[in-house]
Amino acid sequence: MALSKGDKVAVLTSGGDAPGMNAALRAVARVGAELELDMVGVEDGYAGLIAGRVVPLSIRKLDEASRRGGTFLGTARSKEFATPDGQKKARDTIAREGIRGLVVIGGNGSLAGAHTLCDAETKGGPLLVAGIPASIDNDLACTSMSIGVDTAMNTIVEACDRIFDTAAAHHRTFIVEVMGRECGYLAMTAGIAAGADAVLVREVGKTDDEIVEHVVSTMRRAYSAPSEVGDTTKKRVLVIKAEGVHIDSARLKELVDTRIKQELPGTDTRVTVLGHVVRGGTPTAFDRLLGARLGNAALRALADGRTDVMAGWVGPGVPGPPTPYDPYVVLTPLEQVLAETAKLMSGESPLAMWRKKIFQEVERILQR
Repeated sequence: MALSKGDKVAVLTSGGDAPGMNAALRAVARVGAELELDMVGVEDGYAGLIAGRVVPLSIRKLDEASRRGGTFLGTARSKEFATPDGQKKARDTIAREGIRGLVVIGGNGSLAGAHTLCDAETKGGPLLVAGIPASIDNDLACTSMSIGVDTAMNTIVEACDRIFDTAAAHHRTFIVEVMGRECGYLAMTAGIAAGADAVLVREVGKTDDEIVEHVVSTMRRAYSAPSEVGDTTKKRVLVIKAEGVHIDSARLKELVDTRIKQELPGTDTRVTVLGHVVRGGTPTAFDRLLGARLGNAALRALADGRTDVMAGWVGPGVPGPPTPYDPYVVLTPLEQVLAETAKLMSGESPLAMWRKKIFQEVERILQR
């Protein structure tokens, strides 16, 4: 059943924060106001839903927040929500507050939580639920891009550009570890954009010994091969490592240093772990627009009575027709999103297989 004027719709952000979440919040609030819905926010994700922390949404405050990273409503990972008792408390809040629709902005775990609430009873019938993908890792299926990916990639590239300067000055190899959990998308795309000499990702399936050999052979070629621009050797090597690669960065440096001590005297390695720097910062224009367009489509889908769906960005591996609200947005059932995401992370989906193939091809190209 479609929403009616005055129906209350709640929005929450959950899981890891991603630049652009605030832009999505702003879009949801503004479109909801235009449709004459009663828009409210839930503080601190599912933990706030359990505790009943439901607050009015101020469009003026969201206007200011939309250009900043993080999330205006706060976020948290709630172990309690995964329990039957926690989900009952969340449903009690939904009933007590008279919430008719719920928009969840977050990653895989957040959307799984949204899916569990799609049968919560309200006065108007089952709760209407929509998800918006936000994850800097780009590890969600049924959307070609998630909110936060573009900003994170730009942050990594900017950091690598700065590292290049000091690496060249000291004849150094830098191993730069970036976020991404079990997904190497961010490391690979940032590596290509930054002009890295090697990128290490989990999906290729190398052993620890093979990873060490990959780094050593990259340094060997870089520091001993004649340059085409007149210099006798390269002055720096940049290796980007995804955090999902299981060998620890400090241990990798130790093993590489042992190998190059005699073969490449006068060179050394340094490790830089960018960590949560990658999560923060001002969202790029693309992430602001992505958040706004996905938020618009998700809220309008709820208003039309669509439920248990995620609004995804059109692109490779994203099935389904475009929405009537935006030709670049598709709506996919959350159950399908979760199933396809599991296949993506296990390497079984066509997209996962394509990414592995591309990662292997890029690895060879970077070695030239």
